[in-house]
Amino acid sequence: MKIFIHPARWLVLVVLLTSSLSGCRHSEEDPQPTVPSGQELFVSAQAVTTIPKAQAQILATLAGFGSFASQIQYDAAYYKMVYKTTYKGQLIQVSGLLGVPLNTPKPPALLSAQHGTTFKQSESPSNFPSTFTGFELFASAGFITVIPDFIGLGVSGNVPQPYYDKATSAGAVVDMLKAAKYYLQQQNIAVNKNLFLLGYSEGGYVTMAAQQEIETNARHGLTLTAAAAGAGGYDLNGMLTGVAAVQSYATPSYLALILYGYNDAYGWNRPMSDFFQAPYAARIPGLLDGTKDRTTIEAQLTTSPVALFTPAFYAALGTAGGEPVLRQKLTDNSFGGWAPRSPTRLYHGTADESVFYQTSVSTLASFQKAGATNVTLTSFPGGTHQTSITPMMADALPWLQSLDK
Repeated sequence: MKIFIHPARWLVLVVLLTSSLSGCRHSEEDPQPTVPSGQELFVSAQAVTTIPKAQAQILATLAGFGSFASQIQYDAAYYKMVYKTTYKGQLIQVSGLLGVPLNTPKPPALLSAQHGTTFKQSESPSNFPSTFTGFELFASAGFITVIPDFIGLGVSGNVPQPYYDKATSAGAVVDMLKAAKYYLQQQNIAVNKNLFLLGYSEGGYVTMAAQQEIETNARHGLTLTAAAAGAGGYDLNGMLTGVAAVQSYATPSYLALILYGYNDAYGWNRPMSDFFQAPYAARIPGLLDGTKDRTTIEAQLTTSPVALFTPAFYAALGTAGGEPVLRQKLTDNSFGGWAPRSPTRLYHGTADESVFYQTSVSTLASFQKAGATNVTLTSFPGGTHQTSITPMMADALPWLQSLDK
């Protein structure tokens, strides 16, 4: 889910925060399906721009954050990368942005940064520098940085976004990491042994999905050092049940995107009128066609769940047995029964109006029940979905640096 922040402020947030496995072959001893190697997944990498250190420092100073300019240490080169990932059982081409710090004194770590919800195709990270998420400047802070567009954005923009789908979310990250490692090796760009994941909002959820895939599937050949995830909707049943319990929900565009995406990804082929009242049901396909931003979309919806959803669907959201097929998918795409192994920090504002704070509380409890011993939750009292990003980044920066040894 996306936060709308002025690019200059994103710059400061980023400044604050600062081998692939070859295809395994099926055998009687190894009955698991093969996973593609980085070489098989990589398609292309096209240079798009280089941002000098001095230019980045000037941008930070002009934005009113001169005290942080010294944290920008390197020139950075950026590439639009096309690679493959699995969608509905088939490999499709997807895209993302790769940022490489230049002239570092030692090989840098690899970091995958997961962006928030994006509705408009032109705002896909791979369109940098025409668009700016802020994560691009992690490279200026010394990390080799990948920013996946996610399926449904960038070169895969003809596909409806499978929003909050665990498998495709994880695949977009893991496959880009593998493809990027292959490309970097071919270009003789050294990378150290550390691998970090970080994301906020939808990006927090995608970070968690990628972490679970990396930690539970050694066949990818990736070893995670640590993960930082902020305000992700990890407990999806809890999230939608919470929506049914409030009079006003701040970001109805998210509700439209998740139901529209599930309807396509799982082949339900249900009319939007099964979920949404008129006139919203008829509007949603056009609103989610990739040409409109969140502000435009939400101007055509309503923040009242009672008015947005049909009476039957709204009642089902507040009933444990309601909408059993949807409920099962929400359960499948949540994180119950799994315990992260890598050091993990969750972050959440207690007054988050878009992704409820309780989803992180219940997720932490679930992880601890499953045996997790290295997961913490940092709460920001009174923090909203937008205001909690800055303190998250301020905490995550020294933590990631302390682990990058």
